[in-house]
Amino acid sequence: MAPTMPTLLIADDHPLFREALRGAVSRVIPGVQLYEADSVEALYQLADQHTDADLVLMDLNMPGAQGFNALVHMRALHPQLPVVVVSAREEPTVMRRALDHGAFGFIPKSADSDTIGHALGTILDGETWAPPEAHNVPPTGREEREIGQRLRELTPQQFRVLQMLGAGRLNKQIAYDLNVSEATIKAHVTAILRKLGVTNRTQAVLMAGKLAIDDEQIVLPPEEE
Repeated sequence: MAPTMPTLLIADDHPLFREALRGAVSRVIPGVQLYEADSVEALYQLADQHTDADLVLMDLNMPGAQGFNALVHMRALHPQLPVVVVSAREEPTVMRRALDHGAFGFIPKSADSDTIGHALGTILDGETWAPPEAHNVPPTGREEREIGQRLRELTPQQFRVLQMLGAGRLNKQIAYDLNVSEATIKAHVTAILRKLGVTNRTQAVLMAGKLAIDDEQIVLPPEEE
């Protein structure tokens, strides 16, 4: 019986890069099954549809993602599914933080086909892979890692609400976007605050912002009545 070809999920909001990555992966893994998403929400849907997927290749910067939050949540939703970050952010500290937040690998977008092939082969064999410089910087701080653990406790809907709070949305706007009542959103916010161990929306957004790559990514939510 012929061996089953691996199934990979690619999540990136740039069509040209998805095309380039698809070509590189197909060259090093002939016959691979590829499915693509252009946002974090689409990636979650793909992962739910393809529970037997072997690997996820995801960018850090796409709609629905803020720093390492989407990586952390993806690992919580599908702990059996290895996630590899493929990013143009190639600073050693960014690579190390991705690994410390659960990525099985980090492939720079500048990598050539041979490097991508070696990295994917290593990861599909069950080992992690990242450029050597990722291991030449100190590990991610304990506070940030603990915040990552707290974010893993959020349900998918709570995570969506937190992301929307971090985009500066009001409860009534979030309720409209998610097609639920404002009371439901308030209940989600209460649960989020409890799970994160904070007392208000601003503290929740600031805590989640600890997983941002750059401070300017953080948007404080407006005050609610």
